[in-house]
Amino acid sequence: MPAGPPGAVARYGFEADSEWRDTTGNGADLSVAGNTAGTVRHVPHGRGRAVRFPAPCLVKPCPRIVLRTPSRPQLNPGSRDLAFGASIQLAPEHTSEGQNVLQKGFSAEGSQYKLQIDGYAGRPSCVLVGAPDREIWRAVADSIVSDGRWHDLECRRTAATLTVLIDGVERGSAGVPNGLFIADDHPLMIGGKSTSQSNDQFHGAVDDVWIAVGIPPSNLGRRDRR
Repeated sequence: MPAGPPGAVARYGFEADSEWRDTTGNGADLSVAGNTAGTVRHVPHGRGRAVRFPAPCLVKPCPRIVLRTPSRPQLNPGSRDLAFGASIQLAPEHTSEGQNVLQKGFSAEGSQYKLQIDGYAGRPSCVLVGAPDREIWRAVADSIVSDGRWHDLECRRTAATLTVLIDGVERGSAGVPNGLFIADDHPLMIGGKSTSQSNDQFHGAVDDVWIAVGIPPSNLGRRDRR
């Protein structure tokens, strides 16, 4: 399995031989956290497998589960170029007010980068929050991904631009301060922002999660398509 795009500082393919391991070799391995009702299961994806998070529920306590790894220096990009992404599958009946695919940091506690699915329409967006002003910068895609098919989602920050891509095509962008600085001691989370009741739980399947730092997007290349 490829380690990820050039400049990758973390990558997760969820295959049987690696499970929750960071396949870049940088040691940012994942662990599973959730409430007693929460489970994550493996599902087929191409020639490999992905992980599926709990579907929405109407009776509380609803299942809540995330995959997480403690903060590491390589996961904090500072003011360098940053790209991160994942392949996701989300059914139209499984959308919600907001779902987090990948998140590091909190907007109210310093800095953050995040890939999320916004609203019941199911549009992906990329979010950056920089220290010390904590202003939220967001690029929202102009199309939905909640159609039950697999999509490659990507967020790219280069200097003063934040871009969201769907299947390799730019679908939205926003300006950000050129010196925006992102670094915090919070864990990297996949599938939600926490295990609390309002954790913005992701309700679909995820595969090929990756983060790359300091490499211009033109040099990232495509990830493996199993």
